[in-house]
Amino acid sequence: MLLTKPVGRGAAARKYDILTALGAHALGQGRGEQVLALRLVTLITARYNWGRDELAVGQREIARLWSVDERTVKREMAKLRGRGWLELSRAAARGRVAEYRLGIERVLADTRPGWEKVGPDFAHRIEGDDSDGKVVPLPLRGEVAPPDLSAGTEWALAQAVLHAEAPGLYASWMRALTRAGRAGGRLTLAAPSRFHAAYVQTHLTARLLDACRAVDDAVDEVVVITAP
Repeated sequence: MLLTKPVGRGAAARKYDILTALGAHALGQGRGEQVLALRLVTLITARYNWGRDELAVGQREIARLWSVDERTVKREMAKLRGRGWLELSRAAARGRVAEYRLGIERVLADTRPGWEKVGPDFAHRIEGDDSDGKVVPLPLRGEVAPPDLSAGTEWALAQAVLHAEAPGLYASWMRALTRAGRAGGRLTLAAPSRFHAAYVQTHLTARLLDACRAVDDAVDEVVVITAP
């Protein structure tokens, strides 16, 4: 059956298979995707605790490992969470760093097109065979399409975080919001209707602010208006 956690017999080989899948995927993509995958591979190799299925490392240490600043770390970690490649298991608190686990199913789903480049045995080894000798289909998480990150704005990255954490809520209320502007720490979003704007402003702005601050801690207010 499909590998979901690299522990037990043959675990070492399965860990290498996950890293191989990420590497083969990255080498067939553009520079931005290559850098994101390389950063995840390096983070996994250096700091992932496979036995506990846990990544617990501070932003300052990640910044040093990646040779970037902490703001870049925030943005890249948000992208990884938005992809579902990393899943937040415990939020950061005073004196304690955030803890993540590797989203193995999503990593394998996203890297599947590159498996054939590794060799014909790779897919069978990484997925395994069922009793009939057929490859088990890879389950995908949800049916809500992920947001487009190409704009690179704080809102685009925050949408990725919201999509990963609550895809249903994101699809119903947040996907339709567009970035209307930014003034200092105040981010303005536009909703498609007055009712939509009022509901989000009343019930969801705290969640929006948390997601925005996860990628840009300079955001201190989120305001929702009706699109003109």
